[in-house]
Amino acid sequence: MVNDVKNSTSTNKKNPKLTLLPLIALIFYEVSGGPFGVEDSVKAGGGPLLALLGFVIFALIWSIPEALITAELATSFPENGGYVIWISSAFGPFWGFQEGFWKWFSGVMDNALYPVLFLDYLKHSLPVFNHLVARIPALLGITVSLTYLNYRGLHIVGSSAVLLASFSLFPFVVMAILSIPRIRPRQWIVVDFNKVEWRGYFNTMFWNLNYWDKVSTLAGEVEDPSRTFRNALLAGVVLVVSFYIIPLLAATGALKSDPSEWSDGYFAEAGMLIGGVWLKWWIQAAAAMSNMGLFEAEMSSDAFQLLGMSEMGMLPSIFASRSKYGTPTISILCSATGVIILSWMSFQEILEFLNFLYSVGMLLEFAAFIKLRIVKPDLRRPYKVPFQTFGATAICLPPALLLIFVMYLASLKTYIVSGSVIILGLFLYPAIVHAKEKNWCHFISTDEPLGHSNDILEDQSAATELDQVVADEASLSLLGHSKKVEDSETLSQEMSALD
Repeated sequence: MVNDVKNSTSTNKKNPKLTLLPLIALIFYEVSGGPFGVEDSVKAGGGPLLALLGFVIFALIWSIPEALITAELATSFPENGGYVIWISSAFGPFWGFQEGFWKWFSGVMDNALYPVLFLDYLKHSLPVFNHLVARIPALLGITVSLTYLNYRGLHIVGSSAVLLASFSLFPFVVMAILSIPRIRPRQWIVVDFNKVEWRGYFNTMFWNLNYWDKVSTLAGEVEDPSRTFRNALLAGVVLVVSFYIIPLLAATGALKSDPSEWSDGYFAEAGMLIGGVWLKWWIQAAAAMSNMGLFEAEMSSDAFQLLGMSEMGMLPSIFASRSKYGTPTISILCSATGVIILSWMSFQEILEFLNFLYSVGMLLEFAAFIKLRIVKPDLRRPYKVPFQTFGATAICLPPALLLIFVMYLASLKTYIVSGSVIILGLFLYPAIVHAKEKNWCHFISTDEPLGHSNDILEDQSAATELDQVVADEASLSLLGHSKKVEDSETLSQEMSALD
């Protein structure tokens, strides 16, 4: 076990950590990737008005609260595993495991969308991809190629995300400029409530503005996470919302297209009508590149989440094994296999299933955020949401109601599929505990067995501020994180500073 920790530490030192700009790009791709896929919001909303209002209102009541909570908890627990650690701290490892399983399954479903969207944009110019004979090999080829890029290193993924984001967004800046002489503001307020399809509208809005917490699973790979996470999430919110609203304002204001024409890939057609064929091809190429970035970001988060769970003793140690590039090889292969299996499903089916599972997990995260504020008020929080406990609880209420509403709108098929996944998780946890107790496979040793609750350390009444730092650091080790040499050095520096 000591060798495992040494190897992991050595690997981390060889591979550079994520800095601010690559982290912003990864957050951008975890959440958005650009306006590709928002076209359905115009169609489902019966016109531009609800789509434009939706991206403003949903950002206020959903994206900003989720980003703030993520910033506080990710900087409090800057380790791989993210929300699994938060839930385990608040409610114990059983619910931490359930959260990890739901979010991982939801993430794999989400990642299965991007090769599909990639081909949906290309088929407008290359109709051959409408046929399964060409579509299936293309899906497999895309998945395998992008999985290999993820294997080569997280810093490569982060740098690639910066370049991909720049290339993917620039054509929409050009389209917005070219559309200015043709814009008629009255077209923005068009809505036909008889044609509004509320289930599709809410699912599209929710999907395009969620997953702010996903990047927390990479916290252990970020340089100076206490400062970097806060700044990256703030920049990410501005970037995502801006590049939803600006292209919608340009295309809906300049064109008199019927809302029924707005489906996946329509921005390419809008680009042709506004700027010409060259802009259509540019947007299609940008869509292809964007879906590569989306796939890479999601794959990284899913894989490092499994790695974090393995380091906590929740999964066999094989999931924590790293390649020479510092990437979790088996965790990447496991996530890629799930993507391939789920790629046969339709876009709307995947969207509804992953939204339901994600909603369940987010409700648990909000509950953990509130509980940690109550039972652990002195937890070291490098960034803290600027509200006391009552105010912090209040900002969770609107997004929690939205989550419940999204779940309420789900179809019977979604209830059955998502319910089956939840039930599987309930049985999978005791099965893993049993395998660990019987030594059927190797697990990373932790300070407490997986099957026991991980109580947060109680503060002693005579504890000094220095003791509090030590207690908070120790609370992480109770979640199964082996203390590495650099952790000890960082803690020593903090103690010297406090002295």
